[in-house]
Amino acid sequence: MKANVGGIDRVLRALVGLVLIGLTLTNVIGMWGWIGIVPLVTALVGFCPAYTLLGLNTCPMKKQGG
Repeated sequence: MKANVGGIDRVLRALVGLVLIGLTLTNVIGMWGWIGIVPLVTALVGFCPAYTLLGLNTCPMKKQGG
């Protein structure tokens, strides 16, 4: 698995995941809020399978040479 989720993307995913899980735990939204686990996990591992299928990559490009 090659990382395809960049820094800002990871932070936003983690925030969205935590908010959804928090809203579920406080009974503000229903059980569907547990879907917040998905963006939280993809933020933690830095890899999103959907990005691979769509050909997306938000990781910064590495400089070659030097």
